[in-house]
Amino acid sequence: MSATAATPDQSSFLFGSNATFIAELYARYLEDPKSVDQSWNNFFSELNDDAREVLDELRGASWAPNTTSVIGEEPTPATKPNGSAAKSNGHANGAAVNGAAPAVSAPAAAIDQDKLRAATLDSLRALMLIRVYRVRGHLQATLDPLGMEKREQHPELDPKTYGFTEADWDRPIFINNVLGMETATLRQILEVLRKTYCGTIGVEFMHIQDPDQKAWIQERIEGGRNHTDFTVNGKKAILERLTAAENFERFLDKKYTGTKRFGLDGGEALMPAMEQVLKRGGQLGLREVVLGMAHRGRLNVLANFMGKPFKAIFSEFQGNSAHPEDVQGSGDVKYHLGTSSDRDFDGIPVHLSLSPNPSHLEAVDPVVVGRVRAKQIQRCGTLPPTDESRDEVLGILLHGDAAFAGQGLVAETLMMSELKGYRVGGTIHFIINNQIGFTTMPSYSRSGPYCTDVAKMIQAPIFHVNGDDPEAVVHVSRIAIEFRQKFKKDVVVDLFCYRRHGHNEGDEPAFTQPLMYKAIRAHATTREIYAKKLIAENVITPDESEKIVADFYKKLEDEFEVASHYKPNRADWLEGKWAGLEAASGDDRRGNTAVELDVLREVGKAISAEPSSIKINSKIARQLKAKAQAIESGEGIDWATGEALAFGTLCVEGTPVRLSGQDVGRGTFSQRHSVLVDQETEERFIPLNNIRQGQALYEVHDSPLSEAAVLGFEYGVSLAEPHELVIWEAQFGDFANGAQVIIDQFISSGESKWLRMSGLVMLLPHGYEGQGPEHSSARLERYLQMCGEDNWQILNCTTPANLFHALRRQVRRDFRKPLVIFEPKSLLRHKLAVSKLADFGPGTSFHRILSEPYELVADDQVKRVVLCSGKVYYDLLQERETRGIKDVAIVRLEQLYPFPRTSLTRELSRYKNADVVWCQEEPRNMGAWSFIDRRLEDCMVAAQIKGTRPLYAGRVEAASPATGMLKRHNREQAQLVDEALTVK
Repeated sequence: MSATAATPDQSSFLFGSNATFIAELYARYLEDPKSVDQSWNNFFSELNDDAREVLDELRGASWAPNTTSVIGEEPTPATKPNGSAAKSNGHANGAAVNGAAPAVSAPAAAIDQDKLRAATLDSLRALMLIRVYRVRGHLQATLDPLGMEKREQHPELDPKTYGFTEADWDRPIFINNVLGMETATLRQILEVLRKTYCGTIGVEFMHIQDPDQKAWIQERIEGGRNHTDFTVNGKKAILERLTAAENFERFLDKKYTGTKRFGLDGGEALMPAMEQVLKRGGQLGLREVVLGMAHRGRLNVLANFMGKPFKAIFSEFQGNSAHPEDVQGSGDVKYHLGTSSDRDFDGIPVHLSLSPNPSHLEAVDPVVVGRVRAKQIQRCGTLPPTDESRDEVLGILLHGDAAFAGQGLVAETLMMSELKGYRVGGTIHFIINNQIGFTTMPSYSRSGPYCTDVAKMIQAPIFHVNGDDPEAVVHVSRIAIEFRQKFKKDVVVDLFCYRRHGHNEGDEPAFTQPLMYKAIRAHATTREIYAKKLIAENVITPDESEKIVADFYKKLEDEFEVASHYKPNRADWLEGKWAGLEAASGDDRRGNTAVELDVLREVGKAISAEPSSIKINSKIARQLKAKAQAIESGEGIDWATGEALAFGTLCVEGTPVRLSGQDVGRGTFSQRHSVLVDQETEERFIPLNNIRQGQALYEVHDSPLSEAAVLGFEYGVSLAEPHELVIWEAQFGDFANGAQVIIDQFISSGESKWLRMSGLVMLLPHGYEGQGPEHSSARLERYLQMCGEDNWQILNCTTPANLFHALRRQVRRDFRKPLVIFEPKSLLRHKLAVSKLADFGPGTSFHRILSEPYELVADDQVKRVVLCSGKVYYDLLQERETRGIKDVAIVRLEQLYPFPRTSLTRELSRYKNADVVWCQEEPRNMGAWSFIDRRLEDCMVAAQIKGTRPLYAGRVEAASPATGMLKRHNREQAQLVDEALTVK
């Protein structure tokens, strides 16, 4: 395009004061294209989508003042034109500029339509260009500190794309105070845009659909408050944090050369960035932060952010334990450990806790978010957490770039961020973007341009920033915490940096990235670059810069000297909310789980009464009547009722209950119905929250279709709140396989590795009913294989009463252990799998072993004892009754771990002349057999019974957990039951 210049006043007249005229003309065109003159019809029809979007915005909120005219009235410009603008010789997009005036009243028709269309098109194209820089400017930002990333000019950021030519660069264009200018030349516009969106900060926010959030970020980025407004003291503080971060790593490298530490070297700007979150966050109400991160930079975070004593870290490098001598457990490597501390900024204290985590990258993400949720509830005492409590407690997650893009737990955790039962008011994500994953370059490790692309699924704002510009890093960190506190949404800071050493300090990275590491070796450190900048600005002198380094290095030497004599203080794992709890000890740990009968009936009445406020499903109404009858008679309490009685009695005693998982409100097998739904309005009613005034809350959340993230979240809740019964239920037990990392690395081993107790309950539907390999086995063998050091409890119950007591004892003992319950499926409605109300009342408790309940021959005449666990008991019982067998006893092992050695030995000693058979439904290489074989043999020897080796009755070894053919299943089931009952 070429055009003679119009003065700013002329441009204002031609477009600004006629904005409403154009907007309303466009609105008329959209309603009926034939209602406007053909020349305007052509003009509007030939605009591209971006120009149409600008016009749509114009229709909704005109750029012109409210006093602007409407069609049929003469526009009144703010400043009268000094002359008429010359006509343009051509326009992009083929838009028409000639033709008759549109069909409007005489005053508006008097406007020079050609000039108005030309000026309109100029402004539209300029605004389109501005908008595209907001969308795509980050693609031209200078983000890579090493300068190795080759970024080609994006065509949409080129003015030529919009029809501008060299002749147009210095011609004023009306942009109505966008970018803070009423009119500006193309040169001025591009200068501002490139400085704002293509510097060392690249921001992605135009994918956000919420107009307030988008406008806030736009104003924050364009509004003049940029990263050049730091005070002298602020700049010195940044330099001091960079100095601490860099020289801590150098000191470790010097003292422990080649030792793995996964240093922060290259990403030191993270430290002042995180401190800015605390400083600004404290001003905005922040009082507590829960952090989660993997290896890279962890020791630096522990020392320079969390305040862990340097001497403690040096002591661990010398091979000493991080735990006090009197604390048992395996411990863990130093770059997995967590800690807690208090920091003070401007007189505002903020409590920090860094969650320990394993080498399984990103596994800690949902755990942190769950802890945050629990802490927010503790602060406000209500559900859901209030905005105030969300202001006070924040989760910060530190990620690696390759892990953020590659690990599914990241997406799962993000996906939960706005769900009612899991939201925490936003998490701040820092990505330590080393631009490499171990030895894999980004082009091989992800499909998108950025590792952060997954965060767009929740419309989170993303700030990419060059790690060698620490002021820019601190600036976006301040924006991040302000955004989170205002909008309660996740936000991502993508810190582009590099990894000065290899994957660890003993690795040789030049094997696979010789060019990158050649550049790194020649590249000055972030601190060196920033110190030179401050010296050039006369903020500090060279001597002052050196003194900052020398002072910090002396501090490290002093700490190193005393490290060999350092002794950890007592463990802090039983303080705060955990005060009053103890480490588990002893064998028989029943707890006080019995409940008075009048309380049981009160709860029973509440859970079986048909609510008057909603219209329930007729089938459920029948179930409630049956439940009420069972409560009244005290007979036939089924599984779901036993569970509900456990939940309800805890709630009336003041202990909250939280249950989440896929479809847990109704229950996978339509057994629970703890949420009743109005059949006309879908209003929800929860009977367990309507027992009595002042009771604790029963939370029940149908979770998203995720196992790993949801289970991790619930584990996090249980870490922060020991006085709540926290339960996760798998839709089928088999599906817990998708959360195996959480189970292996946190739930089963967290107490031993990190001194972190948890009372989390996992409910895993398990049992062979011929439904195929993915709906039969919860993989009992996997959980049993991980048993050791009294780490958790594994149950396979057969009665509702035992379930009741098992659930209640989780929060009625003076210690906490994870509990894995293998739940039944067919037993949910089995006529024999019921309990009496008296079995829940005074004098009752959980039984790890259930003896033979029926009258048989004398104990010394029993020929066989069949030992089993779970649902197969009822198959054995029914077949024994059918055959009329009286000399085969069936003993149920309700708790498999901790293994009840003493009780089982005592039970077996009754049957001195019997052989012992272990019966299970699972194949021989699965289930409990491998776990129980030798333990059972020890008990038989101790009981001095006839046989010294247990026999096996069950399915043969198999690769798949179960057959998918019902006939084959029935044949196998009949065979194993026959083998168990037939005495040879």
